[in-house]
Amino acid sequence: MAIIVSATAADAMPTLSAWLAGAGVAHGVHAVGVNPRGPRRVLHESEMAIATVRDLIVGTTDGEPVFTRSANGQPDHIAFGFRDMAFGHALIAELVRSAGEPALGEPATQRLYALAARVAASDATVLVLGDTGTGKEGLSRMIHARSARAEGPFVAINCAALPDTMLEAMLFGHVKGSFTGAGTAADGLFRAAEGGTLMLDEIAELPLPLQAKLLRALQEREVLPVGATQAVPVDVRIVAACNRDLAAEVAAGRFRADLYWRLNVVALELEPLAERRQDVRAIAASMLLRHTANGQPFAWPTADALAALMAHDWPGNARELDNVLQRALLLREGDRIEVDDLGFVPAAASAPIKTAPALATTDGAITPLFEVQRTSAHEVIRAALEATGGHRARAAARLGISERTLRYRLAELRAA
Repeated sequence: MAIIVSATAADAMPTLSAWLAGAGVAHGVHAVGVNPRGPRRVLHESEMAIATVRDLIVGTTDGEPVFTRSANGQPDHIAFGFRDMAFGHALIAELVRSAGEPALGEPATQRLYALAARVAASDATVLVLGDTGTGKEGLSRMIHARSARAEGPFVAINCAALPDTMLEAMLFGHVKGSFTGAGTAADGLFRAAEGGTLMLDEIAELPLPLQAKLLRALQEREVLPVGATQAVPVDVRIVAACNRDLAAEVAAGRFRADLYWRLNVVALELEPLAERRQDVRAIAASMLLRHTANGQPFAWPTADALAALMAHDWPGNARELDNVLQRALLLREGDRIEVDDLGFVPAAASAPIKTAPALATTDGAITPLFEVQRTSAHEVIRAALEATGGHRARAAARLGISERTLRYRLAELRAA
């Protein structure tokens, strides 16, 4: 359902409409009147007289930002000043976003989700690629929700989470007595997802023999339960996900080429969170809303804290962001989330590393140049590790080298 932004609210917050559009929130801007059964509206504080509990009241303030959830028949209310405008806009977008829709703010991410929505309208198999924690399951759920199968089940399985010996029975089912412990028959996940969507996460972890059976299930649209002699027809859409380069896995002989091409009808790739700075803002707003119970005060991040969040490299992607925000909510000392509450050294605040290795020894002898270079490199590495609390990935990022190169240099240090 489209959101209505009143002309008065749009005039008071000129950049709000642009942010909502960039965040993928469908909306229109025009004058409004009393309409208690209409779509949700974003109204200005001066329009409180026509507001219902379903609406969102927005305003500006010279003081600290405020967000009050709806209660006692009063609508949600949010007000902020210029310094908090960036997070305020993100918060508004997440408050009015439809349930189940992903938090996003990056134009490239919006284009990806728009493509996913188009793909969802078909019944094509989808391959979702991206690092762990980038939102592959969320994208898969959105594809299911936008499809003709939305009323059917959405079933997700992590192929790396179960032993190889159990995977076949979990996927295709088994008959009673087919193996030790099979006291009863089981349908399996393909049949559990009948009429809906089956998400196979970390598909590259499937052993080669099971890949062949999966390929047959996809091609013939039927499964053969373990111990059975007759196949069972299934009507399931497959969304496969992987955090590896599947083409490279095929080249290395670890993944079947025919299954790869069967899965790769449409490929959607999620970038790491470090490449999606505007998404960090939107996801942070969504997570803080989720972790703040009704009746509890909402902890706004300061402008500096938000800048630190958007500048961080996020090697753990959204999972790391969630951990950082939960920790900040628990350990903060003030009403707001400050930079120090985040628990990491912001990249933007990192001071440059300076070293001055000695060129001569105490007896006047000149130190060989290669020794100076090695000593200088080791001092820089030590300083980077100290500055990042021993976090190798962040230290490598500060040094402009890969984590693999850093490990090699550390091995040199230990050997020296």
